[in-house]
Amino acid sequence: MSSAPSRPRRRARTALFALLTTALVGTLVLRPGAAPAEAAPATFAHPGVTVSRPQLDFARSKVGAGAQPWKGAFDRMLSSKYADLNRTPKPRAVVECGSYSNPNYGCTDEREDAIAAYTNALAWYITRDDRYARKSIELMDAWSAVIRDHTNSNAPLQTGWAGSSWPKAAEIIKHTYTGGWANSGRFATMLRDVYLPEIINGSNSNGNWELTMMEAAVGISVFLEDRASYDKAMAKFRTRTAAYVYLESDGALPKTVPSQNLNTRDKIVKYWQNQSTFATGLTQETCRDFTHTGYGISSISHIAETSRIQGQDLYGTDVGERLRHALGFQAKYEQGAAAPGWLCGGSLHLGLGPVTEVGYNALHNRLGHAMTNTQALTERTRPSGSDNLFVAWETLTHGDNPA
Repeated sequence: MSSAPSRPRRRARTALFALLTTALVGTLVLRPGAAPAEAAPATFAHPGVTVSRPQLDFARSKVGAGAQPWKGAFDRMLSSKYADLNRTPKPRAVVECGSYSNPNYGCTDEREDAIAAYTNALAWYITRDDRYARKSIELMDAWSAVIRDHTNSNAPLQTGWAGSSWPKAAEIIKHTYTGGWANSGRFATMLRDVYLPEIINGSNSNGNWELTMMEAAVGISVFLEDRASYDKAMAKFRTRTAAYVYLESDGALPKTVPSQNLNTRDKIVKYWQNQSTFATGLTQETCRDFTHTGYGISSISHIAETSRIQGQDLYGTDVGERLRHALGFQAKYEQGAAAPGWLCGGSLHLGLGPVTEVGYNALHNRLGHAMTNTQALTERTRPSGSDNLFVAWETLTHGDNPA
């Protein structure tokens, strides 16, 4: 008789324990590809967007010693239009970008002024010539004084492209140039009010869109020291990366982004450019063309590098695994291997672009992965230049860089 009353209490305790466990698991367990709840560092590292001070110091020492490939990479950068000290910025209040750059009202000007700001920031750091720092500041100030909006169908992508370069420039100038930057606050306001709202909620277009948008959002968040935006962008990045590069461990079909409602095999195959056979390293845009694939791969590497600088190394996670296989898969065919019939109907549109240095350095040089095809492509195309959109000078900043 003494045991009978304890049963309801035991059931109650068991039910309460189950309820608390469910709540706790719901708090702690993450969706596949999701970011940790607190991805942002307690204290942000500066400069800390794609390239760190130790990496800059390594590049500077190699250029100063005349060592290759860094000296050749620096010379290529300095001879480019982006390092022209006579460059005149061309800001607009409203940048209007339609599909396939039609219309193109300020789109090329904005992207290239942003790359020029970054180029001059790098030139300042390597040479310590104040003229380059002042030119970078002039470009950033010109745009922060004028721009108010991006419009038309390509506005999110355009904002992502330009917004990926601006914080890289701003980080170097704000945190290494001792000559002062009076309008740095206005530039921060521009990033916060004009750029971040356009990109932070992501995109349901092809994967390179959201990856580039999250690259810009992560970089802007570092510059603004905005932990909430950093965490939001990083979570979207983790989910999108898992849905952009296929691994055999994903199962019969690639992972998807929940908001896209790709809930049948037919929908997924159509979204993957009608590719119905999935192999490790294939990307969502491989069968579209390698150029757009390169945009996605580049943004994955840039965000992973920024995350590493900020204290959370993603290269040892599925992000690094997907990046490694995506690089190797695309590099094999970019190097001239014939496409088998099951892959994009046996016909590929090549042109990966200068996008391999960051991922190759992290995964091969730091982590020791053998990456034969990626290594061959990287070394053959050195020194890498710019894609004139958001990628620039990565042999200089990341080529065999141990920092």
